[in-house]
Amino acid sequence: MTSSSSPSQDNKRFAHAYPEGLRADALMEEDVAWSLDTDGDRDGDQFDRSERAALRRVAGLSTELEDVTEVEYRQLRLERVVLVGVWTSGTAQDSENSLAELAALAETAGALVLDGVIQRRDKPDAATYIGSGKADQLRDIVLETGADTVICDGELSPGQLIHLEDVVKVKVIDRTALILDIFAQHAKSREGKAQVALAQMQYMLPRLRGWGQSLSRQMGGGKGGGLATRGPGETKIETDRRRIREKMAKMRREIAEMKTGREIKRQERKRHKVPSVAIAGYTNAGKSSLLNRLTGAGVLVENSLFATLDPTVRRAETPSGRLYTLADTVGFVRHLPHHLVEAFRSTMEEVGESDLILHVVDGSHPAPEEQLAAVREVISDVGATGIPEIVVINKADAADPLTLQRLMRNEKYSIAVSARTGQGIDELLALIDAELPRPSVEVEVLVPYTHGQLVARAHADGEVISEEHTAEGTLLKARVHEELAAELAPYVPAPLV
Repeated sequence: MTSSSSPSQDNKRFAHAYPEGLRADALMEEDVAWSLDTDGDRDGDQFDRSERAALRRVAGLSTELEDVTEVEYRQLRLERVVLVGVWTSGTAQDSENSLAELAALAETAGALVLDGVIQRRDKPDAATYIGSGKADQLRDIVLETGADTVICDGELSPGQLIHLEDVVKVKVIDRTALILDIFAQHAKSREGKAQVALAQMQYMLPRLRGWGQSLSRQMGGGKGGGLATRGPGETKIETDRRRIREKMAKMRREIAEMKTGREIKRQERKRHKVPSVAIAGYTNAGKSSLLNRLTGAGVLVENSLFATLDPTVRRAETPSGRLYTLADTVGFVRHLPHHLVEAFRSTMEEVGESDLILHVVDGSHPAPEEQLAAVREVISDVGATGIPEIVVINKADAADPLTLQRLMRNEKYSIAVSARTGQGIDELLALIDAELPRPSVEVEVLVPYTHGQLVARAHADGEVISEEHTAEGTLLKARVHEELAAELAPYVPAPLV
């Protein structure tokens, strides 16, 4: 049997051990709170402690509508959303920029942003993304604002979606679902719609929810039924998954067929030795505006994210008269869902097969370096790392001069332009002309006037250095490709004796 002392005996021993003046301090020693005087020098600044203790609101994220007609229209169609982010690394400004971008994505998708909060954590909570206590606080914010949707700044697992919805009692979606919704709204071509549908089904497959056994059917088998032949069978959710897998296989076949047509066109351009330039960059950086400025393509230009999804290829000409193709590609964004990267891989091959990449970055953006890093990560995923790159800093008319100087100092091959005003466009065209691959063979020939098509091909596919019309024919000095050089070989003038 063990003996235990009574509380009164413990108090007597405690009073005997400590003098009267130290008794109060000793009694409070275990429960004393952290204070600046006693612990400030030892522990330093305790910013993390306060950040972990509360959801920190991000100011300036609510959507502002001024026009009455716009207000009435949006009341009919827009969801009212609250944004939630988890700050795991980087600075507070980085996390706020990421949430501000999520707000822009939500508005592009057709949502009314009411509020935005950030939770400081080492890593997202495995159950509710932000933790059970903060999920309760989020529910209070949803009730206070009247929101009907919560958007999380990250990709949530199926379990996180279910648990967070159970707490906040409204629909919860993540960043991936939001971007897929924007792509579904903006896809116009048959290929674009197929690629978006494939990405949506890839995202939806592990997140299906059903009624489980209540919608199951019997297993069957055996003549007239019998023992061990009746069971749950194939449930409704399993049927849905099988149908989605069948649709995904069909979509992949269709995309592969459409990819063949684009490859044929690309091979035709290669056969004629036409250089290709691909415009890549962050969404809303001004890629379509730059394409219109360089070629007059007439592509849709809109101040919104992912305004254009379908790649556009246009013919262009350098100041020296060389022909090349200019391709506008889908815009990128940080944490671009891998479902989209896989689905749009055939479209992004325009970047991987090009001779030169114009990497467009928004010079007026608060963090242009982050845009550059996000785009280069996707470019690396599609295997286009070895292609020459020119960093085109767009919107120079609205950018901070110090930001432009910093970018041009850090990026060796860069140029500042404004697709809206035309600033720097002539210099960009000259830079493209200098960076495009040049024909490998230099020839000097006297082409008879009866073979003028060879001279025309030298102008179209090569680089004419000098041209002189004589009585015998056209005296031509040019750089051409090997095939054309072989055809021009019979017309090399004989050396003078």
